[in-house]
Amino acid sequence: MKLPRAEYKEIVRWTEHLRPTRQCMKMLKERFPNHSQSTLLSIFSLEYQKRTKRTISRHHAPDVIESHYQRYLSEGKAHPTAPVLLELANEVDLSPALMARIILDRFLQDLEGGMPSKTVLNSMLKEPSLIPDQILANNIYQCTINDCCYGPLVDCIKHAIGQEHEVLLRDKLKERNLSFLDENQLRAMGYDKTPDIILEVPIAVEGRIVHWIESKASFGDDHSHRTYLNEQFWSYWNRFGPGLVIYWYGFIEELDCQRDRGILLKDCFPTDIVTLCHAAQQDQLPQEPE
Repeated sequence: MKLPRAEYKEIVRWTEHLRPTRQCMKMLKERFPNHSQSTLLSIFSLEYQKRTKRTISRHHAPDVIESHYQRYLSEGKAHPTAPVLLELANEVDLSPALMARIILDRFLQDLEGGMPSKTVLNSMLKEPSLIPDQILANNIYQCTINDCCYGPLVDCIKHAIGQEHEVLLRDKLKERNLSFLDENQLRAMGYDKTPDIILEVPIAVEGRIVHWIESKASFGDDHSHRTYLNEQFWSYWNRFGPGLVIYWYGFIEELDCQRDRGILLKDCFPTDIVTLCHAAQQDQLPQEPE
């Protein structure tokens, strides 16, 4: 779905005071019923990550960590079955999964007498049953499953969705009998930075030549699109020529402004593909007598 910038800004304004919980996502969907849940979640996630980057440093101050930890110990002891960490995270406007990481790290420092290894920390976040304290394990689990922007569950879901859309793209190309090389084949050939698809024979979409296709299972906002342009798309253009980017969950309409320079944006697989063979056949059709 392509969104005019004004409409996108209205959604962003409404997300400013939401927390990264599934209940808040339900409220967002009720407010904007004409937009898909996936598009709204992607917009919110991008905005919440920007908000977190601006504020995360204050939550990592030693005195703040200690305050959060002592409060967890006190309230966890008084209410062992309550979602203490989740409520604390929402109260201080911090991602529940990031709060879980901070508290678990502090707990392990006491347990091990020093800084825990990232390997141990990450394994316990992914599998809370490994945590020797049952109350803390339950709180970590509650934070993980209730966070829709951060944490091991979200990382796993994002990876799966990205893979799913890459498979969808390959299937669509096969349906059209278009010959291509995917990212794995290109890397095996020695390419380091590659798009998801290189077309062995270019196609035309909306009158624009396309040599490569990049799949993005996210919404294209100003910040992410600018980053992708600088770190990926222009390098693809330099190496392979003009290409197509599919933002499966939509993008800000005004960002599709690089067509003349060779980068086309779509929010779905194009239906108006013209192949070289088709174009040649069109050229060979008898002309109408003048």
